[in-house]
Amino acid sequence: VQLQASGGGLVQPGGSLRLSCAASGSRFSIRSMGWSRQAPGNQRELVAVIFSAGRMNYADSVKGRFTISRDNAKTTVYLQMNSLKPEDTAVYYCNAYYYGQSNAYWGQGTQVTVSS
Repeated sequence: VQLQASGGGLVQPGGSLRLSCAASGSRFSIRSMGWSRQAPGNQRELVAVIFSAGRMNYADSVKGRFTISRDNAKTTVYLQMNSLKPEDTAVYYCNAYYYGQSNAYWGQGTQVTVSS
């Protein structure tokens, strides 16, 4: 299984970025896909997740600013990040859980830096 993430970069406070993550290589269906982030010195935290039936959960810190979505095939997940703040600076990781498997698969991480 491979998860290929892209879309990070440097943006000014108040700006926007869109992250993408494409999953491939599994014969199982995806149960959920999501994004977590880890800032230096901090633990990895969940940012947003979307489940196979379409339910979405967000961390309180990003509600109203970030939107998670996916493509029709449900194998690519997006994270639209608006009104970015310096505290959103972190490495963002996508992950996927598959039906029939208990472990999560993780992408390689993409750096998001919010700075003026």
